[in-house]
Amino acid sequence: MIERYKTKEMEALWSEEGKFSAYTEVEILVCEAHNKKGIVPDNDLKNIKDKAAFQVQRIEEIEKKTNHDLIAFVENLAENIGQSGRFVHMGLTSSDVIDTALMVRIKRSLEILEKPLETLINTLRNLVVEHKNTVCLGRTHGIAAEPTTFGVKLGVFFEELKRDMARLKNVKNNAAYGKLSGAVGTYSNIDPWVEEYVLDKLGLRPSPASTQVIQRDRIAEVVFVLSIISSTIEKIALEIRHLQRTEVGEAQEGFRKGQKGSSAMPHKKNPILSERLCGMARLMRANLMASMENIALWHERDISHSSVERVIIPDCFHIVHYSILKCEDLLSNLIIRPERMKKNIDDINGLIFSQKALLKLVDKGLQRDKAYEIVQRNAMITWDKGVHLMENLQNDKDVTDHLDKGEIEEIFSISAYLKNIDHIYKKMGV
Repeated sequence: MIERYKTKEMEALWSEEGKFSAYTEVEILVCEAHNKKGIVPDNDLKNIKDKAAFQVQRIEEIEKKTNHDLIAFVENLAENIGQSGRFVHMGLTSSDVIDTALMVRIKRSLEILEKPLETLINTLRNLVVEHKNTVCLGRTHGIAAEPTTFGVKLGVFFEELKRDMARLKNVKNNAAYGKLSGAVGTYSNIDPWVEEYVLDKLGLRPSPASTQVIQRDRIAEVVFVLSIISSTIEKIALEIRHLQRTEVGEAQEGFRKGQKGSSAMPHKKNPILSERLCGMARLMRANLMASMENIALWHERDISHSSVERVIIPDCFHIVHYSILKCEDLLSNLIIRPERMKKNIDDINGLIFSQKALLKLVDKGLQRDKAYEIVQRNAMITWDKGVHLMENLQNDKDVTDHLDKGEIEEIFSISAYLKNIDHIYKKMGV
């Protein structure tokens, strides 16, 4: 990930230092397990634990000769440990270490995401409560539909993020597997107990059946869940982008003192953070496709997945962590304009009440298609001439033959549209 979008917590896990630290953790635990089996003497285990260290630059030097980064790592570890280094990597194949360390880092990365995601959910919950009765236009196809409240609008995102959290916790469990079963997964040179011991220490479980590698459906599921989270954030950001449009103006990103919107136009306040979050979601979904391509490998494994994962897995966690943090910042500083919401409702000249008019005429005994034709005819006049729909209905004999003035005025009461808001909030648990 480029520096601009890295997060400190994810960089600690996904940098070269973080990767080789995880490798070291696995190798030491395997030596510890072999010690308990009587294979590695106590003094050698102590030397291994005391002296196990690596130098990224040295690993890179060795790799120029070996053309194999794991072998280069093991050689660097052994040369730092000394004579006891002969016990390092005993009975293992490269992917035992690489994949187990990978799944450990995936698990820890998922754990890192939980707290900021919970903070984002709580921030959104507060806005949902605050704007329970802030009336605004509902829009379908980008066109005014019926009244809703800003709280209900945000409640949709609130519920989706709660589902995202449930998916995150579920996939953390589904991905908590490792393998130390050798070159083709048959434990040919290692005791299965060693695998159980090491993985238990790492908070992982042994894969019931494996080849040389962890099966990539587990990783694809992780990337899928991360992609959904990123897409939910995009959904929130996209709504804010639309609401910030000049002709809408119902909400706006915070704009701090000294911030500039355009090099050419000093008046500009652009939704740049929302746009950035939408772009990050595109990257995530592209990574998902690559992750799906990694599922099908040749026989007991090939290496076609490796180059892909070196890029996409760190990037995925940086992207989602960054996006969660920035979305929380976006919502915490969101400028909300109820007065503009009211103006936009007023400017639509009553068109949003068309269904109420339709149903009122049906209640009076008209066939639905006839009632629809009458209301639509009057609505088209409102669209074309800007005359309020109430006035059109009051001047239409086909309407006044069935509805008196009071009944027509009653159609245009917003409160009727909000009568079940409490029911919605009860379902959301807020």
